Amino acid sequence: MTVESTAAHKPRRSAGGKTGGTGTKATGTTGTKRTTRAAKKSTDPQLVQLLTPEGERVANPEYDPYVAGITPEDLRGLYRDMVLTRRFDAEATSLQRQGELGLWASLLGQEAAQIGSGRATREDDYVFPTYREHGVAWCRGVDPTNLLGMFRGVNNGGWDPNGNNFHLYTIVIGSQTLHATGYAMGITMDGADSAVIAYFGDGASSQGDVNEAFNFAAVYNAPVVFFCQNNQWAISESNEKQTRVPLYQRAQGFGFPGVRVDGNDVLASLAVTRWALDRARRGEGPALIEAFTYRMGAHTTSDDPSRYRHDDERIAWEAKDPILRLRRHLEAANHADEGFFGELEAESEALGRRVREAVRAMPDPDRFALFEHAYADGHALVDEERARFAAYQASFADAEGGQ
Repeated sequence: MTVESTAAHKPRRSAGGKTGGTGTKATGTTGTKRTTRAAKKSTDPQLVQLLTPEGERVANPEYDPYVAGITPEDLRGLYRDMVLTRRFDAEATSLQRQGELGLWASLLGQEAAQIGSGRATREDDYVFPTYREHGVAWCRGVDPTNLLGMFRGVNNGGWDPNGNNFHLYTIVIGSQTLHATGYAMGITMDGADSAVIAYFGDGASSQGDVNEAFNFAAVYNAPVVFFCQNNQWAISESNEKQTRVPLYQRAQGFGFPGVRVDGNDVLASLAVTRWALDRARRGEGPALIEAFTYRMGAHTTSDDPSRYRHDDERIAWEAKDPILRLRRHLEAANHADEGFFGELEAESEALGRRVREAVRAMPDPDRFALFEHAYADGHALVDEERARFAAYQASFADAEGGQ
């Protein structure tokens, strides 16, 4: 699945514009240039795709067997998952803008990567997410309203990880890959045939924790799948400034396979993740999946993407929208009618109302709780900071009273 870097194929040139040290003039370099272009073409990143942006099903002998049993009902289910996940995500973003949440990390544009991979897991598999895997949480049966308590500041995660084999959201970038690897090593020691999947972004791939997890997983042949959602931007840093080679090719340096999948293709994401999880369960070790997708919105609601990327880039990716892609396929194959889409729209709006009501029924966070557990026996500096914060909060009450 991995290919060699093109850097090794670039011809050397002397200061005089000649190739190598043989004195060959520029007029004799045509063949070298053609060879270089051919080498580059042969080493271009391979992309697994089963549905084109136009919704056309394309054959892939290697991965078709992993979705051979997909029925029209299954396809409608995948579409429903993506639509409801996007609706929930949009409602959470609106709630943050209204002051109900302190922060929100949107998954807009990444629904296919998350739903496809999430539906590939078995009940006994264990999932280690970052803080953006709302679609995977949906697939694992976590109530969407339970994701919001942390972002409101009323808890550190609103669900029991062992209830759904879905770990709490991890804010520290990349650390969950180590947790996942350790858990996977434990699975092997227990003799179980389940697998682990760890999610992270392209920015996290630059973290030491992620590379350490790769190495441990390879050495101990751990049954873990590393699922990287390459949404092109690590906050404001483009992927081009983070790596010289496609991310999936990094796996070969650690001794396990890497695959790049069209992350806006839910069928391909499902098939590739099933392949990787199956081989992990068989004892064949880890694999890296790079889901090539795009973050349509901001990194979080505290971010302004217009300051570092152009609208035409976003517009180009809108044409590859994962939900529109599957809808086109459903309509072309007569697998869904207007009645289905209408009912789903009503269900979507009902979900939005339920989420909105649930968040507004949550208590306000305790603003002083962060001072209570910094030191077991208290600290003079913390006491001073608490007092200053209390005075700051009181100033708002004074202002309101003065009006």
